[in-house]
Amino acid sequence: MAESITIEIDEGSGFCFGVVTAIDKAEDALSHDAELYCLGDIVHNSDEVKRLADKGMKTITHDDLDGLHDVRVLLRAHGEPPSTYETARRNGISIIDATCPVVLRLQQRIKESYREGAAIGRQIVIYGKPGHAEVNGLVGQTDGNAIVVQGADDLDKIDYSRDVDLYSQTTMSLSGFKEMISEIERRMKPGATFRSFDTICRQVANRVDSLRRFAAEHDLVLFVSGKKSSNGKFLYSECHGVNTSTRLISDETDIEAEWLKGVRRIGICGATSTPRWLMERVKEHIGRMLEHGDR
Repeated sequence: MAESITIEIDEGSGFCFGVVTAIDKAEDALSHDAELYCLGDIVHNSDEVKRLADKGMKTITHDDLDGLHDVRVLLRAHGEPPSTYETARRNGISIIDATCPVVLRLQQRIKESYREGAAIGRQIVIYGKPGHAEVNGLVGQTDGNAIVVQGADDLDKIDYSRDVDLYSQTTMSLSGFKEMISEIERRMKPGATFRSFDTICRQVANRVDSLRRFAAEHDLVLFVSGKKSSNGKFLYSECHGVNTSTRLISDETDIEAEWLKGVRRIGICGATSTPRWLMERVKEHIGRMLEHGDR
């Protein structure tokens, strides 16, 4: 490989604290007992899910949970609604709770806000992706009554003559949240109170600026992310906005030799659900491709 070609992995990319903790708990549990279930993919990355599956962890759905009894189930970092804990209690299931502390605090805040405001008709509004695991857990704190908004078209769901408390899914964009605040404030009716609470995780939000800088410094950027990761899609779009030579890949098998032609600086980065070992594998694969003249 020519010395003038550099391949660099972004130091800030990879698992966030919540995901690291969840995986550590899974591996610790598997080291003591071969039987462990995980409610949903522990992380939105098929390679990491397979790695843990090879160690004995079985991924299940909520429907599967209803039929299980007297087993151990890990709850991933996204968090779960109260109904999941009730099912576990009823079925004698031992919970290993890996809910991210940031998400857990948010759940508690929303639950308190809902309890305090229910009597006066206060609406709980959550800026997030409908159906996302974290959002489902947040909505569950309000007995299913929270209003989920992702874009401007969803704002018609809100009654602006009543009080509104706005929260955000932890992995949404700060700019999008500010736009929601501005538009809701504009629509509020006299006599109704609007409160907004910035509940976006800074470990995720602060990656945007650093990733944009990283993308601008390279001729080719390979963004490694699982197809299910909403955080991955968002961060990839941020990189692509700065550098149109950014490619979204799941793993090294997606790399095309054509991409490597004429490049001198190759950057590798990823989502909060992308394992470091996978980015390292991508780097090694590119090195082999260049050594064999695949450019």
